[in-house]
This record gives sequence, C-alpha cells and structure tokens, in this order.
Amino acid sequence: MAGDLKRSLTISGHRTSLSLEPEFWEALQHAAASRNMSIAALVSEIDATRGERNLSSAVRVWILRTLQN
Repeated sequence: MAGDLKRSLTISGHRTSLSLEPEFWEALQHAAASRNMSIAALVSEIDATRGERNLSSAVRVWILRTLQN
C-alpha cells in the first residue's frame, strides 16, 4: 500500500502543503479537470467551506460527498 503524497499548493494567496493518499490525489485531479479548474483552485473552494476540519480531511470528505451524489 502506497503512503500519503505531500504536495504544495498556493491557495488563498499563501503556500500550503496537502497530504493525501494517491487515490485521493487522482480523484481530486479528475474532479478539477471535469470542472476545467486547476487542483489549487478546487482546493481553494474546498478550503473556503471546510469549517474547523483540517484541509486534508476536508478534501477527502468533499471527494466522498461528490462521489455519493
């Protein structure tokens, strides 16, 4: 089983790191492409609505909810 992949992104004007399993990176990439957005732009949208949840968890939950719909 592959470990988490950590990538740096610029969201909301600042650099941040996001650590996700490869499968979540792939799902995020597909979601961004289907919306004609960059991964950073999609993560920025997720970040704006995540509340108290950490960013990695917010991305995972967003992907799960998107797939459930």
